[in-house]
Amino acid sequence: MKQTIITISREFGSGGHFIGEEVSKRLGIPFYDKNIIQQIAEKTGFSEDFVKEQSEYAPSKNMFAYAFVGRDHTGSSLSDRIYAAQTQVIRNLAEKGSCIIIGRCADYILKDRPDTYHIFVYGDEYEKISRTQQLFNLSEKDARAMNRDMDKKRRLHYEYYTDRKWGDPQNHCMCLNTSALDTERCIRYILDLFE
Repeated sequence: MKQTIITISREFGSGGHFIGEEVSKRLGIPFYDKNIIQQIAEKTGFSEDFVKEQSEYAPSKNMFAYAFVGRDHTGSSLSDRIYAAQTQVIRNLAEKGSCIIIGRCADYILKDRPDTYHIFVYGDEYEKISRTQQLFNLSEKDARAMNRDMDKKRRLHYEYYTDRKWGDPQNHCMCLNTSALDTERCIRYILDLFE
């Protein structure tokens, strides 16, 4: 099997995490998602909880807010330092060999690697809400709010650090709608990239 790296960006509740994890298991290659946080924490010296919290938010571009955000002597915010460490970690993981990397702007960070395929997983609102309800045991109202909140955080973070539109098909070689395609078919489409 040739070295292939897959990045999966996804809407919350679309099943992108499950799809990536399943592809990883079937191919026997590493799967990186939340476990990246531990490596970022080691690199920055921040706690894992702090890294997780900060890596979900984009620093404000508002000049008033800029003055009140924690910054170091170089003018970098804590979020900027975490993003820089995240970039290093993701590039190092890609150097090690074939793998699946979920989210964390990996499609942008690895955009110049010819051995990398970038995938965006999305779905219809109703099905994403239903999946979130089942996974987190939430009411429809709470699941809808959670999906909206998580996607907003992802979009703002991604667009702040990449100057690209989150979910834009131009940034991905494959976009998979899990409402139109069952997860098994999505998994098979990704597995085909390794042949």
